[in-house]
Amino acid sequence: MDPVQLADAVRRALAAAVDAGDLSVEVPADVPLDRPKSREHGDYATPVAMKLAKAARRPPREIAGVIATHLRAESGIAAVEIAGPGFLNISVEAAAAASLVGRIVADGAAYGAGDALAGRQVNLEFVSANPTGPIHIGGARWAAVGDALGRILGTQGATVVREYYFNDAGAQIDRFARSLLAAARHQPAPEDGYGGDYIGEIAGRVTAAHPQAPQLPDEQATELYRHEGVELMFDEIKATLHTFRTDFDVYFHENSLHASGAVDAAVQRLKDSGHLTFADGAWWLNSKAYGDDKDRVVIKSDGQPAYIAGDLAYFLDKRSRGFDLCIYMLGADHHGYIARLKAAAAAFGDDPDVVEVLIGQMVNLVRDGQPLRMSKRAGTVITLDDLIDALGVDAARYALIRYSVDTTLDLDLDLWTRQTSDNPVFYVQYAHARLASLARNAADLGIELGDGYDPALLDTTRESELIALLAAYPGVLATAAELREPHRVARYLEDLASGYHKFYDSVRVLPMGDEPPTDATTARLWLCAATRQVLANGLAVLGVDAPERM
Repeated sequence: MDPVQLADAVRRALAAAVDAGDLSVEVPADVPLDRPKSREHGDYATPVAMKLAKAARRPPREIAGVIATHLRAESGIAAVEIAGPGFLNISVEAAAAASLVGRIVADGAAYGAGDALAGRQVNLEFVSANPTGPIHIGGARWAAVGDALGRILGTQGATVVREYYFNDAGAQIDRFARSLLAAARHQPAPEDGYGGDYIGEIAGRVTAAHPQAPQLPDEQATELYRHEGVELMFDEIKATLHTFRTDFDVYFHENSLHASGAVDAAVQRLKDSGHLTFADGAWWLNSKAYGDDKDRVVIKSDGQPAYIAGDLAYFLDKRSRGFDLCIYMLGADHHGYIARLKAAAAAFGDDPDVVEVLIGQMVNLVRDGQPLRMSKRAGTVITLDDLIDALGVDAARYALIRYSVDTTLDLDLDLWTRQTSDNPVFYVQYAHARLASLARNAADLGIELGDGYDPALLDTTRESELIALLAAYPGVLATAAELREPHRVARYLEDLASGYHKFYDSVRVLPMGDEPPTDATTARLWLCAATRQVLANGLAVLGVDAPERM
């Protein structure tokens, strides 16, 4: 019996009480369940009686007593006690709780999946770094978290399209092109240009392919270095992301919105509907009327579109492709985009809740308590390539995902490269490797899982605690998807690894010496197999390997 099944049992008990005339309340759709800190208080506790007290106009403990009477009749319930102001402390029969183990093994990689987002079409846009340099460590955070979030949303039934918005238009690309040309001509970088060894590297590659390029007229040369340089830089970005196990379904080119007339069409639509106002020689989106802190310039006084003009057309394009949820994952300096993107949706007559904007805070690399120096190649920042070189893909992804993105993150290189249990990713991966080793040892002894096991034999405290942790996994995934918080999965895996290590240290799994295997041996091997599966499932959601050996 898992938490979902237990909640259903409580609802059935409530319904039975209502049908019998013992209570006059509406049976709630959701029954909250918690794991008590002490086993003396049962396997699960629920405050449902206190939540119903106002509607029932009866004391919570009295309501709890009525529910308890009907709940005790439910199959798999060992005991129900009333505690405090009206908590129901529920103990589940060992066999009922441990029956979950067999389901986990049978479900395999599918265990934990739900259908809360079935039918939802989600556009998940993340990273979207300008192709003017390597991805910096802030973009690396979104590469890890965004990819994990896409996987998590997928476990809940959503159809997720991972999208990279390719900024190949605008002033930054102009500066990039001029920087490349200056490097090719062995001139100093423009005052507002880009530095770093990579500029010289890319300029050299363009020149190698087009030896006469530096001697072309300025306008023609700049355009050549722009076109070729952007392609080369973006190829590097995609290769780095692929190494980091982050791939995209769509690479959307900003320039296509301008070239196709989509920007002009979006602007005209807002003019026609009266949501753009002409003032001071410019056209303004009336975004303040929809909760923004100020109106936004869409067409500047020189007649050129502002950056938000592309955002307007891009939003319409996403909606035209059938997405009913558009998630934007942006950096710390884009906080103002939350209101403006929602205002844009409202101005088009759409539901602002179609738009979600997640803001990620900065990341710093630290060694010996001191910030790490900047990258030689990038010139001014630490890059994703630097991070991969320093930590490896598994540790880098796990470290970036493990913390809530709304907090600044200092990554301690000494911690994340340590092969000890205080390194969280090592701790979780070691638990999986230890389980894989156990399975190999069992096979060497000729012990097979067989077709089944006796769940009633999994009745020790450590076994019960481990089973409860396994039962919590679907709820962790569902909550991580609902709150858009992949770090919950990482923290859960650490709890599960801890639960397994405690179980292994206190319960004999394999026989010693000439001892024959028993039915308890088989049952515990099933429990170990289920634990290994859930660890593998959770690590897969994070895009982190589940090693067989360490």
